[in-house]
Amino acid sequence: MENILLILTYIAVTASAVSGALEARKHEMDIVRAMTIAFVTAFGGGTMRDLLLGRTPIFWVVDPFLSVITFFAALISFYWIDRIPKPLLNVPDAIGLAIFSILGATYAMQIDASAIVIVLMGVITGVFGGVLRDLMCNRIPKVFRQNTELYATCSFIGTWVFVICIWIGINSLAASILGASTVFILRLIAMRFKVTLPAP
Repeated sequence: MENILLILTYIAVTASAVSGALEARKHEMDIVRAMTIAFVTAFGGGTMRDLLLGRTPIFWVVDPFLSVITFFAALISFYWIDRIPKPLLNVPDAIGLAIFSILGATYAMQIDASAIVIVLMGVITGVFGGVLRDLMCNRIPKVFRQNTELYATCSFIGTWVFVICIWIGINSLAASILGASTVFILRLIAMRFKVTLPAP
């Protein structure tokens, strides 16, 4: 299971770094600022997770190769944005949201946290990097904006799917795939069809 978690971490960090770099490019920032935002996006959620769960040293300090991957993912995506079709620009963010949500829930489950804490830890891990990214781009984070497409809600639902799958005896790998897929698909559907929560 530890090897699976490591692979998921690498995928989530890479996707989030790409998301951060693309967002910086959209705001016409230079490569230094883009690199900074990519690192914050890639490591923000996992860092918050580790601090809240008392897991030290923090995950990217333990594995410095994560920083190398983040650097090159940001560099390549920043300079190759024109070659990426516009419909695919939101995919890295959805991937990062999905996998980080399940990773947060998994680590909370390992310390025998209650179900609601497990789910909330998944949501926090999934969205926090994006929150920092949006703040550094000088805008209200999408998770806090009214009439924005479902974001944290996708993480919340998908994490519950993961928890319920574990409860009914489905193995961890299958549960992780089902939970992450739920988050990912819901997020893409929300963006495609502009699905939002009801306004007050």
